[in-house]
Amino acid sequence: MTEEFFIAFGDEQAPHRPRRQAQRPNRRKRRKRRRGRTGLAVILTLLLLGGAGAGLYLGYDKLKGYLSTPDYTSTAGTAEVTLEIPEQATGGQMAKLLKAKDVIASEQAFLDAWEANPKAAKIQPGHYKLRLRLSAADAITMLLDPARRVVKGITIPEGLSSFRIYKLLSEKLGIPEADFKAAGKDPVKLGVPASWFDRDGRTVTKSIEGFLFPDTYEFPPDVTAQSALELMVQRFLAVTGELKFAENVRSGLKTTPYEMLIIASLAQAESGTLADLPKVARVAYNRIFQPKTGVCTCLEMDVTINYWFETKGKPIKESGQMTSAEMNDKNNPYNHNVLFLPTPINNPGRAALAGAAKPTKGDWYFFVAVDKQRNSAFSSTYAQFCQDNATAVRNKVLARNSCD
Repeated sequence: MTEEFFIAFGDEQAPHRPRRQAQRPNRRKRRKRRRGRTGLAVILTLLLLGGAGAGLYLGYDKLKGYLSTPDYTSTAGTAEVTLEIPEQATGGQMAKLLKAKDVIASEQAFLDAWEANPKAAKIQPGHYKLRLRLSAADAITMLLDPARRVVKGITIPEGLSSFRIYKLLSEKLGIPEADFKAAGKDPVKLGVPASWFDRDGRTVTKSIEGFLFPDTYEFPPDVTAQSALELMVQRFLAVTGELKFAENVRSGLKTTPYEMLIIASLAQAESGTLADLPKVARVAYNRIFQPKTGVCTCLEMDVTINYWFETKGKPIKESGQMTSAEMNDKNNPYNHNVLFLPTPINNPGRAALAGAAKPTKGDWYFFVAVDKQRNSAFSSTYAQFCQDNATAVRNKVLARNSCD
């Protein structure tokens, strides 16, 4: 039974061996076909990867171009543009201005060049003539070059009247003097706040006189008479703002800013030294606002007569050349006997404005220059004033004693 089982089992298994042997060649063929397909797949994969790599490289190269900061590289162009760098402009503000004019390719390129150049922070405000399509580094180099600045620098000395300022500006800027006179007729239109002409109900003659601040100005190439005067008014308002002129006048002197501007112009005209400016302002203030028995309630200053001459187009005179009729002319609102002048008589500088806002404390009503250095002696009585006059005569400052 065991044997039969074995045989039966053997008989059952015998037919399968040939079949397995017959299938071996087919498997080898399939393996060959698989190996062929695998090789082809590898080759195709490599080709695809190679193509993708090339595509990725080309895409990266293109993307890199998009991501890098645009900057012009050529400086060979000759086309030029004039632009203004404002006061206190930052590097970012300059970059916007330059990009808008196509001087630089991008704001970021300029900021990068700014960081790389330690001198960039020294770029001065003003008007510049630059070439178009510059590299950012070259743009900074040109802005640092003084020869690239378009400058019309004019110095306005302290104490000039508006008439003399108009003449000076006309000569320097090539603008007709008549244009300045026309522009100066309306001070409010030039930027003077209407509040400056408040004199607590007293009659006011609105004038640009006093508001054209003396300084050195760099006027733009396209300046007009109107814009030049506006710039000077802006500077006046900036300086008086820094000095707190109006606040100090109203709180400390109990008067109006316009009246103290008139006094500042008197101090500017009459004072021989910076140290005397607040003292002369005190004399004028005392005469106007703190009248004293025995002292004329008037100014008695020759500089006011000369201003009247200027308004009439007449030459000014030395004090000794003025006649009594000229000094006391009732048709002259700036004569010796007036107390309130209609307007300032010139354009005072910072020191004169500061002196008028805070005059030196003193009970003086008289003063006279007593030496060649133009120092003045100040007095509260007429008798002392006459003695000071005698000193001035001895020092050959005066030809004669005005008290005689």
